[in-house]
Amino acid sequence: MHDPESSAAPASAEAPASSPSARSRAVALRATLGSAAAFGGLALAYPQAGAASLAAFAALMVVVHWPRARRRTALRGAGPEAPRLWPDQGMKTVIDALGEPVFLVDRDFMLRYRNASALEAFGNMALGDPVSLRLRSPELIAAMELCQRSGEAGEVVLDERRPTDRTWLVTIAPVRAPRGERPRFFLLKFRDRTAETRVERMRTDFVANASHELRTPLASLSGFIETLQGPARDDEVARERFLAIMREQASRMSRLIDDLLSLSRIEMKRHLPDTARADLVRVFDKVADQMRPLAEEHGVSLEYERPERPLRIVGDEDELLQVFANLVENACKYGADGKRIVLKLEAVGGRQVSSVEAGVQDFGPGIAPEHVPRLTERFYRVDVGSSRAMRGTGLGLSIVRNILLRHRSRLVVRSTLGIGSTFSARFPLVRDDMAANGEREGKTKA
Repeated sequence: MHDPESSAAPASAEAPASSPSARSRAVALRATLGSAAAFGGLALAYPQAGAASLAAFAALMVVVHWPRARRRTALRGAGPEAPRLWPDQGMKTVIDALGEPVFLVDRDFMLRYRNASALEAFGNMALGDPVSLRLRSPELIAAMELCQRSGEAGEVVLDERRPTDRTWLVTIAPVRAPRGERPRFFLLKFRDRTAETRVERMRTDFVANASHELRTPLASLSGFIETLQGPARDDEVARERFLAIMREQASRMSRLIDDLLSLSRIEMKRHLPDTARADLVRVFDKVADQMRPLAEEHGVSLEYERPERPLRIVGDEDELLQVFANLVENACKYGADGKRIVLKLEAVGGRQVSSVEAGVQDFGPGIAPEHVPRLTERFYRVDVGSSRAMRGTGLGLSIVRNILLRHRSRLVVRSTLGIGSTFSARFPLVRDDMAANGEREGKTKA
């Protein structure tokens, strides 16, 4: 059966049965009738040339009809082995029903059909073109050749870097032909494993980073213990100094383990929606009271303009307290040069107040744009030395991100070098507070 899309294929593709063969028969018929009329007229006009005219007519008929007869005989003799370049409608229907991208190629790895998912994933590839024009992977071509030789299905991983990074698991399977013939078509099914690969890479990076973060203080503790047991055994001054360092390293490990447990606990329940209600004004009151001593220790003033009315949202008060305490702590550690930290809490949405924006602003050195998208990655630090000096674990903003995701919000970071940074999140207000704040907004404008 012939493909209706074969017009897009090269000229060598199989043509519809009515076109070339019908034209060939018409030409042969016209040649036969014309020759018969011409040689018959010649024989009638010149009877002495009748034998020669008949011989010439016979020779011409042999030239016209013999190649066609041989072609028909060859086609009949080829039988089931005659090549078929295009799949039938039943095969297309099955391929279209598959949700994943699927290509159908022939023995020469020419594309003969693809479904809508393949068109979306790989763009518009012309039928009849080699798939290697689009999928430039030696591993994939080698797997296809192996499948063709062995007649067995196989799998190969295809990594694409353009237009975006994507990882595909490609299953290559021959389409069984009837009566034990060699397969004419091969199915290429693509399964997108980009997300799985990314998660696996993140898990591997996490284990490597966590191991490194724990190994460093452990090595330090081991070295000081050996020194105290050896050369510094009777050195009281050295012992006191080493013990202070050991206590700091033990505290660092304790903070890291606490953050790892906190992050694991939050990620386990991140998909569970919270049903409790929390007043963000009350949360910010506690944050200001708890973090003011740390701000004073760093020589920073903590400014907070308290809203008059409660701003209640759906959420866990303790987790929200952890979020904004973490943000204030980071501002004290890394934005102390600006000498000011502002806690922002305001209802937004005009007269129809529908949400509240909560944030922490510092006036420190700011963050370079290339670092901003990666701030919430585990163990990511803009300045590793500065972070460790400030007793940071590299997990704080990752914890913040996961808590906000559980509260159906997200962390927004705005930063300008030399001016400062603002870390904020927006939460929908519960309906009662939406009405109350909308009424108050209207009275204020009036």
